[in-house]
Amino acid sequence: PERGFLSHNKPIIASVSPFGLDVYLNRVQWDRNSGLFTITDLQKTDSGVYTIESKTGRVFIKSYNLTVYDSAPTPTVKRLAGTSDGCRLLCSVEKRTSLLWYKDEEILNQNHSVFSLLITVQNQDQNSSYRCVSANPADSKTHHLNVRESCALNLGQTGIGNPRIRLFTYAFPTLCIVMIVLVGCLIKQRFLRKKRQESLKAE
Repeated sequence: PERGFLSHNKPIIASVSPFGLDVYLNRVQWDRNSGLFTITDLQKTDSGVYTIESKTGRVFIKSYNLTVYDSAPTPTVKRLAGTSDGCRLLCSVEKRTSLLWYKDEEILNQNHSVFSLLITVQNQDQNSSYRCVSANPADSKTHHLNVRESCALNLGQTGIGNPRIRLFTYAFPTLCIVMIVLVGCLIKQRFLRKKRQESLKAE
């Protein structure tokens, strides 16, 4: 008959004897056929070293290190003041965790055990797909965003989406060319008039 113990950080939490299973933690279950222990409703306090000690049959002692993690926090993204080169986006979480910024499938920026992570989206990259991921070894959560919508106000400030600035950008060079042509025509007209007057005096 089986006889053994399951301990957590040294204190015994379950024992197996010919009379059955005695548990000192009501979330521990034992399968007589497979010999496997199961701990249900895991909590962070369940982290630690678990040791199985078999006293009969195949005698052995084996230890396992268990780490229980919280669910990954949900990331949120907000736009900060932009620059002429692009749009600055800040990804934030309420608890320290690993944060990663992706552009398509490429990792743009990452850091471990942080509350926030910043990137700058260049104007020419606005058609790419961006997402911020919060992760730990047991879980991850993703915030997908539409960069064109998230950076729309910034685009207006930098002139890319501002009709007045766009009109000025195209109209000003054209106006300069027209003025140069007009000035050239006036100079040429004065030169011809002066030459004509000199010819009349010579006659």
